[in-house]
Amino acid sequence: KSDLNIVVCWFLFLQVLNEKKLQEVDSLWKEFETPEKANKIVKLKHFEKFQDTTEALAASTALVEGKLSKNLKKILKKIVAKDAHEQLAVADAKLGGVIKDKLNLSCIHSPMVTELMRGIRSQIEGLITGLPSREMAAMCLGLAHSLSRYKLKFSPDKVDTMIIQAISLLDDLDKELNNYIMRCREWYGWHFPELGKIITDNLTYCKCVRKVGDRSNFASSDVSDILPEEIEEDVKAAAEISMGTEVSEEDINNIIHLCDQVIEISEYRTQLYDYLKNRMMAIAPNLTVMVGELVGARLIAHAGSLLNLAKHPASTVQLLGAEKALFRALKTKRDTPKFGLIYHASLVGQTNTKNKGKISRMLAAKTALTIRYDALGENTSAEMGAENRLKVETRLRLLEERGIRRISGTGKALAKTDKYQNKSEIKVFDPSGDSTLPVVSKKRKIQEVEEQDTEVAVKAKKFKAEMK
Repeated sequence: KSDLNIVVCWFLFLQVLNEKKLQEVDSLWKEFETPEKANKIVKLKHFEKFQDTTEALAASTALVEGKLSKNLKKILKKIVAKDAHEQLAVADAKLGGVIKDKLNLSCIHSPMVTELMRGIRSQIEGLITGLPSREMAAMCLGLAHSLSRYKLKFSPDKVDTMIIQAISLLDDLDKELNNYIMRCREWYGWHFPELGKIITDNLTYCKCVRKVGDRSNFASSDVSDILPEEIEEDVKAAAEISMGTEVSEEDINNIIHLCDQVIEISEYRTQLYDYLKNRMMAIAPNLTVMVGELVGARLIAHAGSLLNLAKHPASTVQLLGAEKALFRALKTKRDTPKFGLIYHASLVGQTNTKNKGKISRMLAAKTALTIRYDALGENTSAEMGAENRLKVETRLRLLEERGIRRISGTGKALAKTDKYQNKSEIKVFDPSGDSTLPVVSKKRKIQEVEEQDTEVAVKAKKFKAEMK
């Protein structure tokens, strides 16, 4: 049998001398304890050296992906075809299948082959003569670095790890900033409670407190660079009649120090947001155009990488971030959620409640296309994202207007629909079907009434005569 073994910068073919010892897989490692024992099991059949690292990298990547390179195909036709009756032992079953299909060579892959390859690697220096160990180590290190870069597809502009770290830090900064601001408002509120109602912006509030300090300084301080004139007058008027308690100078200094922290974190957050925006436009421009940089970054962080996100179908992209709600709905047999992180996209946010599900489904479908284009495409333009966003906006406009496009014709004009008018009809029960007797008209003629009256008068006279 022949063994195909890829080592550093060459193709190496070895021929097995003693097949009986290979049957004992558990004790096969003993046969490779020393170079002398290894030479009794296998011997060198063919040695093909690569010209440079580029050629070695191309061959290595082809083998990693389970493909048959041109150089290997030529060597197999030249060397192994002479011994076509023998089997070729390969370490990768996928590669063995490709060799068998293209060259019609019998390949074998088993635990025995795995142990054999492990033994060959351990004694490779003894099997190949005339190659110093230092040169072999240098070649191994060089090829390992090149292969690792290829696997990672290393590009400084395409590192989505920076986006994941940036969006995570941005969320942490928002939480900490919110805690600091609420603590600052509550702390200074004991001294000047009216200020919190007059100034609603948090950053402006902290800048004003840092500049003025004690509320008694508002009357003599100029905060026109921070506040408008109307609000400045209200603040000064409120400071004179404030109901707050008096605090010491040390307390004011600590509050001012906290305001400094809030302002610094706010400035850093603005800088970090600009950095995240630029990175998203460089790595995933179409995704950024579709859903925005924050939602796009959160989708990438939730999936782990842009490439992992590109492998998800549109239905998964739609529900990313709502996994707990999804499985809870499936467990309780209730309605499943319609959106996850994509709910925070501007297109979904500006939709009314009735159409949010439809728009989120269409947006997820278009977003999945843009993600794959960004992850696997070579073009870095955002034209595709802009076109898909326009389609979603057109669909959103149609849903809001409740317009129905014509099936035939140009398809540009909206079909005319008549105004709906509710016509209510009150139906009365017909009692005529309840009786089988012939129906007699209630109105009688005058002659019939006079005849009945005369008959009654005659009967009355007879009855009186009989009584006498």
